[in-house]
Amino acid sequence: MVGSGWRKAFPGKQWPGARTPFTPVLSLKQQAEYMKICIVSSCGGHLTEVRCLKPAYGPYEHFYVLNDRALLPPDMERKTFFITHSERDWKFLVNLWEAWRILHREKPDVILSTGAGPAVPFALIGRLLFRTKVIFVETITGIEAPSLTGRIMYFLAHRFFYQWPALAKAYPRGVYGGLLL
Repeated sequence: MVGSGWRKAFPGKQWPGARTPFTPVLSLKQQAEYMKICIVSSCGGHLTEVRCLKPAYGPYEHFYVLNDRALLPPDMERKTFFITHSERDWKFLVNLWEAWRILHREKPDVILSTGAGPAVPFALIGRLLFRTKVIFVETITGIEAPSLTGRIMYFLAHRFFYQWPALAKAYPRGVYGGLLL
């Protein structure tokens, strides 16, 4: 179910299962016929959450960046890139390089992520080197306390959404979007 906060990022069109209308047009850009979106996510629940936003990004050219091949859904369409699975060790540097390589090649207009590990290197490289707009959605599992990725992405994202009202204190500039699942 989508809460009213999502309308600010995706204003306009009704999509299946939504209680409130919104469109695939990201508020960071003027309505455009062409927009390329980089969808960065860990596999599992994070990927499930970001795929709930598919009605919003689906009409635009998009590609996925994941950290695990084994959990790739069989219906995953379009391009998918895979990066090293690591969040907090030296492999983070490898992921920074991979982020630069992929973003330089694909040149997306927007990076959309629900976390976890792959979000930070792509947001850093995208925002600082390519001036790519970053949208981050805090995971649904962060009910009362912010996640580590959320605390970092709060400062990197142009638009930051959280799914639980209890996180309003932790993210005063964020937008409560309601639950995705």
